[in-house]
Amino acid sequence: MAGLAARLCQERAAAEGLGSYRKAISYLGQDYEALRQRCLQTGTLFKDEEFPACPSALGYQDLGPYSFKTQGVVWKRPTELCDNPQFIVGGATRTDVCQGELGDCWLLAAIASLTLNPDVLHQVVPKAQSFQENYAGIFHFQFWQYGEWVDVVVDDRLPTKNGELLFVHSEEGNEFWSALLEKAYAKLNGSYEALAGGSTIEGFEDFTGGISESYDLRRAPANLFQIVQKALRAGSLLGCSIDITRASETEAITSLKLVKGHAYSVTGAEEVYYRGRPEKLVRLRNPWGEIEWTGAWSDKRSHWCYQDLSRTGKPIPLLENTARLHCCAPKSALKFWSSKSVLPNGIILIPNKSRLWISK
Repeated sequence: MAGLAARLCQERAAAEGLGSYRKAISYLGQDYEALRQRCLQTGTLFKDEEFPACPSALGYQDLGPYSFKTQGVVWKRPTELCDNPQFIVGGATRTDVCQGELGDCWLLAAIASLTLNPDVLHQVVPKAQSFQENYAGIFHFQFWQYGEWVDVVVDDRLPTKNGELLFVHSEEGNEFWSALLEKAYAKLNGSYEALAGGSTIEGFEDFTGGISESYDLRRAPANLFQIVQKALRAGSLLGCSIDITRASETEAITSLKLVKGHAYSVTGAEEVYYRGRPEKLVRLRNPWGEIEWTGAWSDKRSHWCYQDLSRTGKPIPLLENTARLHCCAPKSALKFWSSKSVLPNGIILIPNKSRLWISK
């Protein structure tokens, strides 16, 4: 009888909108507004008892309390790291997501894609959060879990070493939304170390509540480039990677400066004309922000100077500190080229042993 009553209460709450992103369920029963108001009234900064700033939050093995990787870690609030901390500086962008000492490139690729769709971004990263107005050391983020949205609160104590953030960070030294989002996701999964190794699809689904599709480029449909363009126009999140066949290949860098088993965000797709023939360009981003392709369409090649504007009407500009990726579509397969996230632009070849993910 008790189980039936609980189920009826849950169904009634769902019918009233509980579990939607506008009325997310408080994770672990922690209500963000109530906790923030309590801190403001008492003049204290929030300390999260459910995810305390201690070794257990970092991990259990490679990031455990006796690991050399965690020696010297000090938890600090952004107000202790810089003079003018900001939650978001000039809007959330892909360059706000730079990988630290944690192997969660799969998650960071998903976060970088998130910045391309402001509506989806603000489902996950609610607005009106600041280090200035009504600051109480507490922030919150929303994730899709088991058919409903949950609201996860965290304090802003972040792991640092030698005065620098240990994990994800922004190129802007005083911007912290991405680091706090990573912390909230670590809390949801039990620890930071729990985020080491994963699939970008998991991040896409937890950020959208959507259904993901995966394409093996060895058996890709002929119209995959059009699928990518349509997905980007619709605001879908996209990513890709190269499969590995053995553990020793993980994050191995090929002679073409391609990182195996590493997750990239797909952030744009355009077609241009080069020397009279069409070329399909796809833009990727590497969360590392480094490793530069030196072949065709790299920063030392002249391809960018020979776009045929009579066909497209405008050039593809080298802007936004992001990669440009050349993509050609032969009959048998689709090949991707990408680059690092810092100008001048470079390109990396991703061979046919690749996968593309789309979350709608």
